[in-house]
Amino acid sequence: MFTSEKGAVEEWLSEFKTLPETSLSNYATNLKDKSSLVSSLYKVIQEPQSELLEPVCHQLFEFYRSGEEQLLRFTLQFLPELIWCYLAVSASRNVHSSGCIEALLLGVYNLEIVDKQGHSKVLSFTIPSLSKPSVYHEPSSIGSMALTESALSQHGLSKVVYSGPHPQREMLTAQNRFEVLTFLLLCYNAALTYMPSVSLQSLCQICSRICVCGYPRQHVRKYKGISSRIPVSSGFMVQMLTGIYFAFYNGEWDLAQKALDDIIYRAQLELYPEPLLVANAIKASLPHGAMKSSKEGTRCIQVEITPTSSRISRNAVTSMSIRGHRWKRHEQPDNSNDTTELGILVIPEISVTNVAGERTGNGEKGRALGEIDAQHIQGVQETATDPRTESKGLPEIRRQKSVRKMMEDGINSPGRVQF
Repeated sequence: MFTSEKGAVEEWLSEFKTLPETSLSNYATNLKDKSSLVSSLYKVIQEPQSELLEPVCHQLFEFYRSGEEQLLRFTLQFLPELIWCYLAVSASRNVHSSGCIEALLLGVYNLEIVDKQGHSKVLSFTIPSLSKPSVYHEPSSIGSMALTESALSQHGLSKVVYSGPHPQREMLTAQNRFEVLTFLLLCYNAALTYMPSVSLQSLCQICSRICVCGYPRQHVRKYKGISSRIPVSSGFMVQMLTGIYFAFYNGEWDLAQKALDDIIYRAQLELYPEPLLVANAIKASLPHGAMKSSKEGTRCIQVEITPTSSRISRNAVTSMSIRGHRWKRHEQPDNSNDTTELGILVIPEISVTNVAGERTGNGEKGRALGEIDAQHIQGVQETATDPRTESKGLPEIRRQKSVRKMMEDGINSPGRVQF
């Protein structure tokens, strides 16, 4: 560490101690633009034996509990590097040199698990239903699954995941270590959009180192330093993947790609299903080429939204299409004069039974039936063939049969209609 960098850190330490509370907001606004100070603080954290490490950790904790949002985020940007330094020192079993880092991590954890009134926080998250569209999916593209999810959502069967309340911790042990670190990474991921590029780079680098240290891939990555294996939990790896997924689309494609491969490598060795599922899902959703994203401006995850106009097929039968067909049918002029005349003639629909009556000659009746049958066939052919008018065509055919029967009885016995 150079003398100029050491002087910048010492000036930063003394400046905050004499700062009045009224100018705290302006101080926090100007602090994020001091990139040289941030790089100097990273070098202090990376040297466990540095004499400035303890006062730096103490001031970072003062920033976090000051209540100023920008000072809180300033401390959060160093969280991945602090976690790596603590795990590296713990793996080398030199616990005494990481006391100030452990105190800072515990202080941030104990502040985050309670609200402003001192009550324990209970975080809740409702799992989205696949039946409702979002920027990530369209229900129509899922198929039959959308119907099942829709039926379940109508009954209010939504799954809510709860986190907490978390107990207070006075020290980190092998049993509670990753419970605390996983929660801290959760807090870091909640503020990912405010993290600078140097913090995202640090996140990707420490994820790769944690996953490959002590394994053959460490020689491939050419990581020097510790060679001991660092134990990790499944939940901790999932939280690492959340930050890496964000880094992919915010200017850190190469580092994020390397970190993702290393997490998959470690998850396969540990046989952790959750990290494997999330990591393979991220890998399958990535575009083929590297994303050229600007490191400045708004940070977000880019997704493709299906146009809403393709949800309804052009051939789909809807209430509007049925109304349109009805209007079109009523507006069409009727070209058949015979049908028009039958429509004007009001004839009751009666059932004529076969009764005994006066018989006519076979030839006369045959001729009469032949003419009536010809008229009947012509009337049936003139009936609309549109399947949508089938319900109207049936009464017309029944009415023509009744007319034919009445005419038939009229020929047999004029003036007599038997019911």
